[in-house]
Amino acid sequence: MTTKLMGQGVQRVEDQRLLRGQGRFVDDVLVGQGTLHVAVLRSPHAHARIRDIDVSGVLDVEGVHAVWTYDDLAGLAPNMADPLPLLIPHPALTQGRTQYALAKDEVNYVGEAVAFVVAEDRYLAEDAVGRIQVDYELLPPVVGIEAARAADQLVHPDVPGNVAARLVQDTGAPGELEAAMAAAPHRLSLDLTVERSACTPLEGRGTVARWDPDTNRMTVWSSTQTSTGVRAVVAAKLGLDLGQVDVVTPDVGGGFGVKINHPWPEELLVPLAARALGRPVKFTEDRREHFISSAHERGQLQHIEVGFDDDGRLQALEVTFWHDHGAYIPYGLIVPIITSTQLLGPYKPRVYRVTFESLYTNTVMVTPYRGAGRPQGCYAMERTMDAIAAYLGKDRTEVRAANFIQPDEFPYDQRMTFQDGRELEYDSGDYPAMLEKIKALIGWEEFPRFREEMAAQGRQVGIGLACYVEGTGVGPYEGAHVHIETSGKVKVATGLTSQGQGHQTAFAQLVADELGVRFEDVEVVTGDTRRMAYAVGTFASRAAVMSGSAIHLAAKRAKEKVLRIAAEALEASEDDLEIVDGIVSVRGTTAHIDLGTIAVLSNPLRYAFDERSKLATQFSVGDPGKPPVAEDDEPGLEGKDFYSPERSTFASGMHAVIVETDPRTAEIKILKYAVVHDCGNLINPMIVEGQIHGGVAQGVGGALYERMVYDESGQLLNASFMDFLMPYVTEVPDGIAIDHLETPSPLNPLGIKGAGEAGVIPSAAVFASAISDAEGFPITAMPISPSDLFQLRRTLTEEPS
Repeated sequence: MTTKLMGQGVQRVEDQRLLRGQGRFVDDVLVGQGTLHVAVLRSPHAHARIRDIDVSGVLDVEGVHAVWTYDDLAGLAPNMADPLPLLIPHPALTQGRTQYALAKDEVNYVGEAVAFVVAEDRYLAEDAVGRIQVDYELLPPVVGIEAARAADQLVHPDVPGNVAARLVQDTGAPGELEAAMAAAPHRLSLDLTVERSACTPLEGRGTVARWDPDTNRMTVWSSTQTSTGVRAVVAAKLGLDLGQVDVVTPDVGGGFGVKINHPWPEELLVPLAARALGRPVKFTEDRREHFISSAHERGQLQHIEVGFDDDGRLQALEVTFWHDHGAYIPYGLIVPIITSTQLLGPYKPRVYRVTFESLYTNTVMVTPYRGAGRPQGCYAMERTMDAIAAYLGKDRTEVRAANFIQPDEFPYDQRMTFQDGRELEYDSGDYPAMLEKIKALIGWEEFPRFREEMAAQGRQVGIGLACYVEGTGVGPYEGAHVHIETSGKVKVATGLTSQGQGHQTAFAQLVADELGVRFEDVEVVTGDTRRMAYAVGTFASRAAVMSGSAIHLAAKRAKEKVLRIAAEALEASEDDLEIVDGIVSVRGTTAHIDLGTIAVLSNPLRYAFDERSKLATQFSVGDPGKPPVAEDDEPGLEGKDFYSPERSTFASGMHAVIVETDPRTAEIKILKYAVVHDCGNLINPMIVEGQIHGGVAQGVGGALYERMVYDESGQLLNASFMDFLMPYVTEVPDGIAIDHLETPSPLNPLGIKGAGEAGVIPSAAVFASAISDAEGFPITAMPISPSDLFQLRRTLTEEPS
């Protein structure tokens, strides 16, 4: 029998091509071929009224083909004059505002698109942008959560208090939380801060479009996390039928959430220009543009009130937080909803109430960034757990264990509504077992002795722990198509996109297992609406759960047809057949038939094109007394299916870290990092560990280095990689210790959960815990750099004046 590939660390098939420079990204598409290039004039002001835009200096420049402002859009496509879509409405989002493709009357952040230039090359386009004169009337900007809450100035004059939404979820009856809090033997309050950061993928945004006037079809290539979403909005905004638009996502140099937002203005303006000008058009974002005009995330202020008993059990938990979503809110309330619900982690407070306000500021808008609100929620909960342990003088693991949901309590209903509109019900897990694993992996019990040894050398160390639960595999659906060629090769298509997750490898493993074919005979295509027209996208650690399940189901359908046709050809029962390495054989006999031949037989032919196709012509095969294609069948050897879950699956994990903080310089050094993760049944452990490594590296950056620094006028002060600090390989922990726990999900046929965001979720929490342990005082603001820690030490040691 063929060795089962699920659960095996199969080497990624994508890597050789990418490592050898053979990747094909958006900027590699339609090089030459008469392609025109785009540059965008962006606002230099955080808040200003547009009095006038003078483009006269551009109109006669040789090589410039178009210059557009908002006033030009309606004449090109009526729907283009409307605001961009609010993608995810919510009843609590009563003051939703989105930007226009090009600014209308007002700009609300530095980097907002004001004018659009198309020229023979990027150099000409940039020069032309420099000739455009804009007369701005400056308005007072609102920068930061405190300023937004004060509401002395408004981002949008028709939005009271700068509040887009206020949402309350309460797991108790009216008055229950207040009663539980009053009755709790102990109470604590915490105020916490998480600052803004951003994804900054290696490849920024990019879009290429070509209009074919002969077929009235638009082809768009976009570096996106949702090719079908881009397709739908391009069709809607340009007044095209959905069937007239194809969107192809080539190789993508990182997404991390910023590319799930759609449409970006350029994703509409580029195809609009391609149709208007009759030539291909390309936009490639540069690094500064990415900093000032793509999305950010993370920024929140949090206030926590907690009541607990002598063992640290949560009797009442009330959390209020304020979320900075920037100047516009196209992705709705997804990030703060995730914070508010995933904050609970693996714990079961007796009663929980959370209230958040999502606030407008004159800064770049916020959309999900790897973790998508979970890092903030984990930070709030884990800082609370550490505070309770410190107050009671208990071990931090003991307090956590006292609050865990137990293995026999699953499925566990947290009595809240999750980001998908479904109940927040955990499907499976074993948190006590996971805690024992992480303690062993990091050396928790041995740490006091290690601390003493380090202290004897004049070195200062601390240990930290953080636990999390991650909702993964959110709906509504994904689909897959599995087609067996007459060559015996298997072609697989699914609609979500790939940005380095190893989909071509993991999905091929599933198909090879189900169909009994060689792994190398399976080819997987993602993110091409010509191959799979209906899909949702790649986000929320959903690819393996959603597309993996759909591919599994589609392969089963194809296999059913394989066995039926083979049984007829071999005159055997389907129950007696087995498939090994693409050969269907009858057990206990030498009778066999290969998949390629079955594929030929699956398509009754009138005409023979080669020797093999003769097998399927009317005088060679088929029962003359029956239709060549049965009523409930169709030609071809393929399977197509969709997977739509009743609710999300919930992965979980725990991270622990040992850090050293220099007593003089406050430098923070990672000595050991450990991860235990539960994503259900593993498809490919090597890929999962790679995801964890990448997530931890990203988490180190978010916890210790990376932040978006705005001044009071709304200017981003560190909009380059010279100023935006990132961890190098020297700052990322070497040799991360990883262990897996597998509690299969009962919600999908493979028993899997997502893993893509696991590495980054607890980073702020675990480093805050470890640094606090090393220093002996609470850490309440993240990220924390050496200079931050140095200043914090000085502040805490200064004598009152």
